[in-house]
Amino acid sequence: MKRVALYSLSSRHGTFAGPRGAAFKKAPEVETPPPPPRPIPKWWKFIARYPRAIQFTATGAIALAVVAAYNGITAPRAITQRDIDAAVVHTLAKQPLAPSRAAMAYDIIRPSVVRVNQVGLEESDDTEKAVGTGVVIDESGVILTNIHVVAGAERIAVTFADGTKSDAHVVSVQYEDDLAVLKAVTVPDDLKAATLRSTKGLMLGDEVVAVGNPFGIGPSVSSGVISGLKRDYITPKGKKVLSNLIQFDAAANPGNSGGPLVTVDGEVIGIVTAILNPTDQRVFIGIGFAVPIENAAAAAGFSPF
Repeated sequence: MKRVALYSLSSRHGTFAGPRGAAFKKAPEVETPPPPPRPIPKWWKFIARYPRAIQFTATGAIALAVVAAYNGITAPRAITQRDIDAAVVHTLAKQPLAPSRAAMAYDIIRPSVVRVNQVGLEESDDTEKAVGTGVVIDESGVILTNIHVVAGAERIAVTFADGTKSDAHVVSVQYEDDLAVLKAVTVPDDLKAATLRSTKGLMLGDEVVAVGNPFGIGPSVSSGVISGLKRDYITPKGKKVLSNLIQFDAAANPGNSGGPLVTVDGEVIGIVTAILNPTDQRVFIGIGFAVPIENAAAAAGFSPF
C-alpha cells in the first residue's frame, strides 16, 4: 500500500505544501499602531497651575479639622465667681485705680486746713465749746475763718494738720462778709500756705471740694459742683445778711464754717460761711454758700487778684 507523505508546514523557501502538494505563500507581518494618549483631567491642570494656593488651603483645612476635633473632645469649663475675682485682683495689681479728683484736691489742701476751737480760758482747759475750720493763707500762721466761729470766745485754739496745737488771736474782722483773720502763736516748721485762686472764670457745674469739721468730726471731705454765683444769703426770717456768694452743693454742716472751698486743683476759691435750710434746722439740705476768696484776701490785707 502506498503511504501518504507528511509535509512540514514550514519551508526554507517560505512555502509549504498541502496534502495535495499545493504551494502557499506566508502572510507578511503587520505593525500595530500605539493607542492614543489619555486626556489630562481639568482638576490636575488646576493643581499644576496653583500649587502654593492648594498647599496653603490644604494646610488650613487640616488645622481647622484638628481644632474642631480638639474642641469636640475638650468641653469648655464654666467660669466661676472665683475665676472672676482672681481676674479682677490680677488686673488691679497691674493697673491700680487712680485716685479721684476730690481725693487729689484734698491731698493738696490738707496741710493748710486747721481745726478752730473755742476753749476754756485756762491753758489747761482744752474743753471744746465750739468747733469750726480755718485755712492757712500765710506760712507765718495767718488763718482765715468765719466771725461766727470765734465770736465771744474767751480763748481760741487751733490744731494744724500735723497735730501741732497753738493758741490764736483775732487780728482783724470783716463783718459784711462774716470773715475773721487769726494769727497762731506757734506754727509748725513745715507749715504750708494754701494757694488762692480768683473766682473769675468760674462756671456753673465746675467741680468743688469742701473741707472742714462738720459736727466736730474731721477733717472731712465732701465734693459737688458750683450751683450758683453772685448769690445773696437771706435768713429764714427774710433778712439779707450776705451778698456776692458762691452757691455750691458739696455737703456742709455746722463745723464746716470757715473752711476752704477748693477747685479740683486744690486752689481756694472761697470760705464756707453758711447753709440754707427753710425749716430753720441747722443741717444741710443741698445748698451751701461761700464768701469769694477776693473778699477774704482783702480782709487779710492781701492785694486783690
